[in-house]
Amino acid sequence: MAIKAANDKSMSNITALPSGVSAKSMILLSTFTSDGSDDTATFASSIDSTYKEYLFVYTGVHPQTDNAEFTVNFRDGSTAYDATKTTTYFNSYHDEADSGTGVGYNTDMDLAQATGVKNIIQDCGADNDQAGSGYLCLFDPSSTTFVKHFYGRSSNAHGGDYAQDIYFAGYCNVTAAIDGVQFKFSSGEIQAGVIKMYGVV
Repeated sequence: MAIKAANDKSMSNITALPSGVSAKSMILLSTFTSDGSDDTATFASSIDSTYKEYLFVYTGVHPQTDNAEFTVNFRDGSTAYDATKTTTYFNSYHDEADSGTGVGYNTDMDLAQATGVKNIIQDCGADNDQAGSGYLCLFDPSSTTFVKHFYGRSSNAHGGDYAQDIYFAGYCNVTAAIDGVQFKFSSGEIQAGVIKMYGVV
């Protein structure tokens, strides 16, 4: 015999979220699909005050050259993707031979008030079956008061045949609005992959 609470609040009777709990939805704004010869994946429109959060999901990005870093940078009103950033990066790894494992902070992959690209995948393998995937969240890019925070996570097949799990975060230390985001590998082309940009309601 099923037991119900006296006020009939069983799970089957809940048809809506309680007041005060919001249901977020993602609105697809743009899709980049590699044609096999792309130097960059650039999102230069639709990043404005419409949404307070933008989500970029990259799937199966494959480099032309072995052990390339997959990177991101931000445009802050000019034509260049060179917003000043301070960031963090840590990762864990495990190799296919079960002979090497580790987890730790990686100072080679962070930035301190730098305008260069931010590494979000380290040493992505270029074998035919290797690629990387993950996501990046960018918050309130149109604010002209606060710095622009971002964070993300990636998983990839390392060029040395390691499984790698990556966490990164930081902020664009500018009060100008961020109006563009650009992804690329540290060397060679983006030879495969899809990147989708969503506005989060």
